Amino acid sequence: MPPPPPPPCPFPSRDAFYVHLLRSCASLRHAAAVHGHIARAHPAASLFLRNSLLAAYCRLVGPFPARRLLDEMPRRNAVSFNLLIDAYSREGLVSLSLETFVRARRAGVEVDRFSYSSALAACSRAGDLWAGKAVHAVAVLDGLSNGVFVSNSLISMYARCGEMGEASRVFHVAKERDDISWNSLISGFVRAGSRQEMVRVFAMMRRCGMGLNSFALGSVIKCCSGRGDGAMDIAEAVHGCVVKAGLEPDVFLVSAMIDMYAKKGALIESVVLFRSVKEPNVVVFNTMIAGLCRTETAVGKEVASAALTLYSEVQIRGMQPTEFTFSSVLQACNLAGYFEYGKQIHGQVLKHNFQGDDFIGSALIDLYFNSGSMEDGFRCFRSSPKHDIVTWTAVISGCVQNELFEKALSLFHESLGAGLKPDIFTISSVTNACASLAVARAGEQIQCFATKSGFNRFTAVGNSCVHMYARSGDVGAASRRFREMESRDVVSWSAVISTHAQHGCARDALHFFNEMVDAKVVPNEITFLGVLTACSHGGLVDEGLRYYEIMTKEYGLSPTIRHCTCVVDLLGRAGRLADAEAFINNSYFHADPVVWRSLLASCRIHGDLERGQLVAHRIMELEPTSSASYVILYNMYLDAGELSLASKTRDLMKQRGVKKEPGLSWIELKCGVHSFVAGDKTHPESNAVYTKLALMLSKIEKLSITNTDISRREQNFMNCHSEKLAVAFGMLHLPQSAPIRIMKNLRVCRDCHFTMKLLSKSENREIILRDPIRFHHFRDGSCSCADYW
Repeated sequence: MPPPPPPPCPFPSRDAFYVHLLRSCASLRHAAAVHGHIARAHPAASLFLRNSLLAAYCRLVGPFPARRLLDEMPRRNAVSFNLLIDAYSREGLVSLSLETFVRARRAGVEVDRFSYSSALAACSRAGDLWAGKAVHAVAVLDGLSNGVFVSNSLISMYARCGEMGEASRVFHVAKERDDISWNSLISGFVRAGSRQEMVRVFAMMRRCGMGLNSFALGSVIKCCSGRGDGAMDIAEAVHGCVVKAGLEPDVFLVSAMIDMYAKKGALIESVVLFRSVKEPNVVVFNTMIAGLCRTETAVGKEVASAALTLYSEVQIRGMQPTEFTFSSVLQACNLAGYFEYGKQIHGQVLKHNFQGDDFIGSALIDLYFNSGSMEDGFRCFRSSPKHDIVTWTAVISGCVQNELFEKALSLFHESLGAGLKPDIFTISSVTNACASLAVARAGEQIQCFATKSGFNRFTAVGNSCVHMYARSGDVGAASRRFREMESRDVVSWSAVISTHAQHGCARDALHFFNEMVDAKVVPNEITFLGVLTACSHGGLVDEGLRYYEIMTKEYGLSPTIRHCTCVVDLLGRAGRLADAEAFINNSYFHADPVVWRSLLASCRIHGDLERGQLVAHRIMELEPTSSASYVILYNMYLDAGELSLASKTRDLMKQRGVKKEPGLSWIELKCGVHSFVAGDKTHPESNAVYTKLALMLSKIEKLSITNTDISRREQNFMNCHSEKLAVAFGMLHLPQSAPIRIMKNLRVCRDCHFTMKLLSKSENREIILRDPIRFHHFRDGSCSCADYW
């Protein structure tokens, strides 16, 4: 019986055997071993085998070793060059990819459609429009530009370079189109934000009888996610197309539609769609959780709680949460203020070993900073395995939120020292820190950095700069920065209106508001707060009441405690104390001490001691531990000459353990920020400061008007108030032409306000003083507030 025939060889040829080995190689060492065997055993290897070896090198080690192999090949064809062109393209080396393309043509190799596709892909990845047009021209000369393969590559290249006009032209002149042609054009319009053009192409695609697929519908849904006129109608129409095409079970499309409705604020539709999915996976759950936490919607505690409930459902179903799950759930904890729950989620993050994720790390930092757990926030930051700009920005903004402004600036400089490039959120946060400190010099340096980095064109950065200059007392620079902004939103307009309101430029503030309305920008609560503040500081009572009515009736905005306080201040400053009291009693905030305190300040201005006593006692009942009402009442008694009642008020403060917040003033110079408190002797230059102050006060002594009932001790103390010490320090160090900018944490007293007017005249200097209420610009013996403050 003859032996059985040998089993058939799995590789019909020698080349196929080597090709199989090369495709199985997982490292350069294995490929080099196969290469060595081929070189020894088969020095005259076929072109097919050499191309396979070239493909292995391109896949494992990149284009540069592969190029040496290509140079050594005795024969080369289009496949050989295409492999290297594509390898350079994937590495983003456009010039070398095109150089190889040109080299193939010069070598007489007949390049094919794959050569053009790889070259165009390189131009597309680098956004090199000029090189892409050059390749397009050569494709036209070779007669390959109208083929579906090359035309699709051209459409994609032009779309990625932002030239949708050229992409459309290539699409329309193409002799043949497929699904990729339509999808490339649609996704290009989506990327460009051209919703109308996208809808037009999508409708044309349907009229041409092209079948719908998840890629095209996904691109359309993404474009529908933005807000705008008719966007909801388009979204619902696309949803109908998904249902008609029978693609509802597609997880990718369902997730995209849930996200689309959530971004539009249509949470009910989003939840209904989510619940219609029979077996949702973790991706669908992630999309729904993130949708509930989107800042585009009016997220309240109930909505954020729903997101946390979904996370519990993920655990009940035994699904494996992803990094995206945890980042969204932590955001829900931040929005709802469920910090203890967030700490439990932190434990889950550690359990799943996701603490190294950038977004999770920044969400944890936000969680602890929002809860006031500063040490835990810093600990999360330090324990993060990778400190990128996202985590740095989170900790910087957390410091700003918790009023650690110096620490925020220090961390910003530290991040620059670590070689990190800040983004617009970093710049915006650190600029807000400069604004809160009113350190204009540091803020100007940040703005210069933003300009050099190209961030100055972003609206958020421009808004922060306007706010910074306004808080630093430079209303002119704030206005110039506002005018330089390429695009302005409601925050921009509100900032410039509030700037002029705080600086006493009431008419200018109202002018900006009218400009805003003409520009079709809808004002919000913050805008009207600035308008009402301007009217209050400018004594424009009728205008202020009219704008308050416009806010509630024309724009349907509900007044907040701050709006009502502005109206009370508006009426009270004008002497209409009875109207102000009636307004409080008829408002929703009649039990809030803030509005009554505003009325109490007006009672002191107009010397209405009887009403002031009643208002003060009411405030003390509502807020017995706040020092502000006691201090106002004490000063009111002093103004009226009721020294015994003033003394009783001071004794009452001591009995109740109420302590007055110490006044603090500061000034920024080149050498840093210098702070002073009343009677301060701790400053290194205190002797020189007091000598300068005494000299300045002696010049204006004859003009000074002080209450003769105040004791000499109290008068001496008032002469050592913190703002006076800061002004004396500024006089010592600043040149004659430079304005002296002083910031104070408490409202300036009458004596200091009067003294500043006299000093601006006697010293021939401009003095800018910021207190919590407004700015005072003292020039030539007068103040910008016209003594209406």
